[in-house]
Amino acid sequence: MPSSAQPSDPSASVGPGGYPSAPRLPLVERLPESDPTYEVADPYRWLEDADSVQTVAWSAAQDKLLEAHRAGWPARDHFRTRVAELLAAGVVSAPVWRRDRQFFLRRVAGQEHGVLLTVDPDGTERVLVDPIAVDPSGATTLDSWQPSKEGELLAYQLSEGGREESVLRVMDVASGRDVDGPIDRARYSPVAWLPGAEAFYYVRRLDPAGLPEDEHQYHRRVWLHVVGTDPADDVLVFGDGRPMTSYYGLSVSMDGRWLVVTAAEGTAPRNDLWLADLQESDLREPRLRVVQEGVDAQTSLYVGRDGRGYVFTDRDAPRGRLAVVDPQDPSYERWSDLVPEDREAVLDGFVVLDGAELEQPLLLTAWTRHAVGEVTVHDLATGIARSQVPLPGVGSVGALSEHPEGGHEAWIGYTDSVTPSSVLRYDARTGETSTWATAPGAVEVPQVSTRQLVYRSDDGTPVHLLVVSPEQEPDTPRPTILYGYGGFGLPMTPGYSAGVLAWVEAGGVYAVAGLRGGGEEGEQWHRDGMLAAKQNVFDDFAAAARYLVQQGWTTPEQLSVSGGSNGGLLVGAAVAQHPELFAAAVCSAPLLDMVRFERFGLGATWASEYGTASDVEQLGWLLGYSPYHHVQEGTAYPAVLFTVFDGDTRVDPLHARKMAAALQHATSSDPATAPILVRREADVGHGARALSRSVELTADTLAFAAHHTGLVVP
Repeated sequence: MPSSAQPSDPSASVGPGGYPSAPRLPLVERLPESDPTYEVADPYRWLEDADSVQTVAWSAAQDKLLEAHRAGWPARDHFRTRVAELLAAGVVSAPVWRRDRQFFLRRVAGQEHGVLLTVDPDGTERVLVDPIAVDPSGATTLDSWQPSKEGELLAYQLSEGGREESVLRVMDVASGRDVDGPIDRARYSPVAWLPGAEAFYYVRRLDPAGLPEDEHQYHRRVWLHVVGTDPADDVLVFGDGRPMTSYYGLSVSMDGRWLVVTAAEGTAPRNDLWLADLQESDLREPRLRVVQEGVDAQTSLYVGRDGRGYVFTDRDAPRGRLAVVDPQDPSYERWSDLVPEDREAVLDGFVVLDGAELEQPLLLTAWTRHAVGEVTVHDLATGIARSQVPLPGVGSVGALSEHPEGGHEAWIGYTDSVTPSSVLRYDARTGETSTWATAPGAVEVPQVSTRQLVYRSDDGTPVHLLVVSPEQEPDTPRPTILYGYGGFGLPMTPGYSAGVLAWVEAGGVYAVAGLRGGGEEGEQWHRDGMLAAKQNVFDDFAAAARYLVQQGWTTPEQLSVSGGSNGGLLVGAAVAQHPELFAAAVCSAPLLDMVRFERFGLGATWASEYGTASDVEQLGWLLGYSPYHHVQEGTAYPAVLFTVFDGDTRVDPLHARKMAAALQHATSSDPATAPILVRREADVGHGARALSRSVELTADTLAFAAHHTGLVVP
């Protein structure tokens, strides 16, 4: 039966348990098509079509059901007020320098979005891009920006309605006026400026005309654009003949000599890498030499002011290493370690400090040790470690920046559980670290205890768990939220969160598990939780829940689990596999139908993380845990709140709709005390959103968790 099939009864009347009616189709397919092996039922496929009369009626009925339950969450007003107060701290980013000019982001109390500012050489501060000035509704977001090498022009990208469909424009920094663009189809595009700011390399999708509709999000290419010319005349530089799901990275060295191009198929943890000497080739047809191709590793290359190539790679080093090479011969055999792999810490980034005022040039490196940030100082010539930059607490290191023309200063983004975003300044002449900028708002941050614990997963693997609580030790079982992600090599690191602080201040415990599949312990940790090993992630999460109970932090009746996107898949799997371990679940923008995920949103780019349903062996992995396919009728499921966003172009809300219908049909729990609910939101997407939207979402999810775990706010 095709995916457009609809139930014979299109009404949205009340069904079993008082939930909106959701007819079950007798749809069973033999999959994969190339080798039919599995019989796969899909009774709610009709909910894939968001615009059908049936789905619209069902969704409207779910909205009414949510409102009826939300009226009974007494903590909602408290959390809305407190989260807004804590978010009034605002945000400030580390500066990006171009000669004597700096660019940075800042959000102050009362602003819906961060604003991009510049500080002129004379010290005058000016706004360059304010999303609210562009769109007072708050639905437009600033997705990316990149100043030219001289700082005179700025490439910036805006998108509307949360859809992340960035449109690229170029601004004259001095006047604040646009001088180029709009260029569409530039989603996720890097911008690599050439000296003189007359042209740049960037990434743009092909014109969708003539392409199948389900391929419009793909087919990226690298182009050369001359500022002020029609994008239709841009020169195709690279990408023809490569897989349609390829993503590209681009950079040009500060002197304009070296072009670096990377290519990865989807989100695969590996990439190919090329280098071109632009002094010896036409800008329109750069002669790209292979640095790495067909190798199962992630590698980037930066050519420094000293003429050395700095190779940042996990090749033969799952936790990362930094090597140097002559860019004239960058072959693997020529790589020489500058900073070798650490046995416990993961290398995250580096900056070079080589100003003429220094006696010796230095290298700063950023690390995460079991998800906690560190910064170390090394001799640039030899890589020998000299010292460690002191940080304010157990937190996370964000962006490192320096003067790209050379200097003695570095700026370090920093945050921890009780410290809003701040920027530290390191002076290589003295070795001193000072505070460069703090979050612009003054807020009263509650006193909380933050500690990192270690528990054992089902197979004995040690997993780190960050616990934020009112007390250092578990004085009494408390309502607890357990959060996790476990995918794509992304680490869960400590940071300032208004939602976490509001929950703990009210008497709860908030725990974040560093699950396999993430990047907390390097690339092997990631691979131990992907593809055929994905079940390890779910086992780690269930073990974290049991550990919190065993150690006296909470009880199953007081425990809620939470996660979004890939973390929504995690929560969905927890609901399906271990409904007895917790009382509530918040499942945000989730992947849940792992048989059909590749057909929607950006799903085709994630096959390297999960596998593909077109391969019989990999379909077996997916069916082994796909939450939608493991809902069992008659099971007492916990209360579940699905949060979805109509503008989400990454993970289609259809996953939550289908899973919600399946759970509402199957659960034996009383819908009055353990409801299955859907919270949907229009004109917002998977990522960035207006501050007021974030406040409302956080207030709802915390109030839901409080209601179902027994947390009573002051």
